Amino acid sequence: MNIHTTQPITLLVCALGGEGGGVLTEWLVETARHAGYAAQSTSIPGVAQRTGATTYYIEVFPVPLAELGGRRPVFSLSPVPGALDAIVSSELLETARQIGNGMSAPARTLVISSSGRTLTTAERMTLGDGRADSERLLEVIKAFSREHHVFDMGTMAREAGTVVSAVMLGAVAGSGLFPFPREVYEHVVRGGSAPEQAGKMAAASLRGFALAFETVHTPREQAAMVSRLLATTAQDEPASHALPHSVAQLFPPQVQGLLALGHARVLDYQDASYARLYIERLQQVLAAERAADPAGAHGYAITHEMARWLALWMAFDDIVRVAELKSRRSRAARVRREVRAGDEDIVKVYDHFKPGTPEFAALLPASIAHRLTAWDRRRKAPWALPLKVGSHSVFGMASLRMLASLRWLRRRGSRFAEEQALIERWLAAVLQGTRGDWRLGHEIALCGRLIKGYGSTNERGKQNLLHVVSHLAELPGASAAARADAIAAAREAALADDAGKALDAALVRHGAPARPVVAQPIRWMKRRPASSP
Repeated sequence: MNIHTTQPITLLVCALGGEGGGVLTEWLVETARHAGYAAQSTSIPGVAQRTGATTYYIEVFPVPLAELGGRRPVFSLSPVPGALDAIVSSELLETARQIGNGMSAPARTLVISSSGRTLTTAERMTLGDGRADSERLLEVIKAFSREHHVFDMGTMAREAGTVVSAVMLGAVAGSGLFPFPREVYEHVVRGGSAPEQAGKMAAASLRGFALAFETVHTPREQAAMVSRLLATTAQDEPASHALPHSVAQLFPPQVQGLLALGHARVLDYQDASYARLYIERLQQVLAAERAADPAGAHGYAITHEMARWLALWMAFDDIVRVAELKSRRSRAARVRREVRAGDEDIVKVYDHFKPGTPEFAALLPASIAHRLTAWDRRRKAPWALPLKVGSHSVFGMASLRMLASLRWLRRRGSRFAEEQALIERWLAAVLQGTRGDWRLGHEIALCGRLIKGYGSTNERGKQNLLHVVSHLAELPGASAAARADAIAAAREAALADDAGKALDAALVRHGAPARPVVAQPIRWMKRRPASSP
């Protein structure tokens, strides 16, 4: 999390009576001071009979005291709604109540909450089931938090034989909110004693701390790993995404960050020639956008969006790409890290594949590919080849590497030609729309979001995009603004409903035909005779 070094890190702790909220606050303040940081805490007592929690407000200055040159930070005594970096709460409804008070800012606040409930007095007084809907409370947390972690703190505390405050401490430590290493938290929980000298209460607290730490820290590490993989070309070594100077000077600074990622992805996917095609296509978009918006008042948003979605479409998944990613050395290292294998441990990795006729036909010339897919459609059941490949073995890895080496064949395949033709149709629509009206071009560019997944999902997304563009971008008798509104509504409907009913309704509502019904073959299967009793 990026924090201005002139502002403290702010945390609101919400705990019910007897859960050790005061102890948790003391632990956090002591941890900060032990790590060399200035900290302050205040508390507001709650009331009895579960009508409110005791809240504790903690501020930690993110710069060590040793680096302040004798200066001391000035802290606040109470939290400011919308200015909290984190909320940690031991009860689900209490978390939602604090969010209702405006404490959580969706763009800033990390929310850590227990999924457990302690019913309020009002809930108990209802003659029927007066319990608040936990699913709706979770929706509130998701909607009003930058990042959220919700798990059953009470159960975890009972498993560890400790109190909820130790679990809350572990969750805060695992979130990375404060710049303190895990060892400092544990040192404070032990009261400064050595691990082997920790008493039974401290040992139980450390167990609860460890369980919560892993519960929060592990998914954050996994999410960070996925983000790194998506933001890089997944080379064996971290790759630089700096654009070549000759390319960077062709585009405004507003788009260069995403452009660098897209260029690196396309280059890694195929070759330098393919990356040049990516740049040439984006240059056409930029020229059209500059003509529609000479002052750049919209921050070149069309070019920015096209840099994202064009790269993803051009780097479509096929069996060559899958084999290449599965056989990279970085992937093997990542798997070993995930299973926490030591240097002496043997890790076996089996990958399951089931490529069918379309996957193999994609690498063949169009004439052969069409005959092969026609044969497959005539079969009672589509042909597929189930495979179990041990990528840890010499044979398995050699098979993957051999398939990955067929990258050169991709350009000669039927699918490559088909994908490029579809991309050009979308690109032409973006260019034409942008030249007529900036917003219309922007909405068409955003339709690149419809292309996702693989197999039937990918095909359906492409069909939806082309149908929307073909019928709504040139809607007879409609103004540019009306066409842009229609495309935006159709796109959101397509993203909200995989079945396509919402999309068809949106199309018809704006004067376009619904998508044609796609014929599905009926396959008759023989029923096995019933066994005699």
